[in-house]
Amino acid sequence: MDKFLVEVSARHIHLNREDMDILFGAGSELHVKKTLSQPGQYASEEQVILKGPKGEMKLRVLGPLRSETQIEVSLTEARQLGVKALIRESGMLDGTEGGLTMVGPAGEKAIDRGVIAAKRHIHMTPADAEKYGVENGQIVAVKIETPERSVVFGDTVVRVSDKYALAMHIDTDEANAGGISGSAEGEIVAF
Repeated sequence: MDKFLVEVSARHIHLNREDMDILFGAGSELHVKKTLSQPGQYASEEQVILKGPKGEMKLRVLGPLRSETQIEVSLTEARQLGVKALIRESGMLDGTEGGLTMVGPAGEKAIDRGVIAAKRHIHMTPADAEKYGVENGQIVAVKIETPERSVVFGDTVVRVSDKYALAMHIDTDEANAGGISGSAEGEIVAF
């Protein structure tokens, strides 16, 4: 089967308009630093400091703004901050925890939900899904071959939309398990 891009998605934050105004000032806008593989998505110049019970770290804000603020960290990073991150698909925030304070140049805000470790996933267009013989929401296993630490990741959700570009996203813990730096190639090996 054909291989596809596997990208490492480092810790980041998505902000809603209200939190953007609190952290960066009323009416503030995000400034594109780098476009990302998914159409219309970008890493911004703006960064937020997260303060937790055990530590703090800086996260880049990804744009565009969303309807809800969402913090994406690895499970290791959540422990370093002293909070619990549930493994969830992006946007599925019901039942998630907070316990962090977001700090920006114009203000700060404590949050009581929205911390997740993103469930590993493959973005596909409908044409990609047809080519690979999968459908939206299906769980697959993906093999990633590296020189010294090849891995097979099960529990990988397929996400299909005509707004996507073909790419799998894993977090830094998963990348470290496979000795992956930046990006690699993967292939679906089980359905």
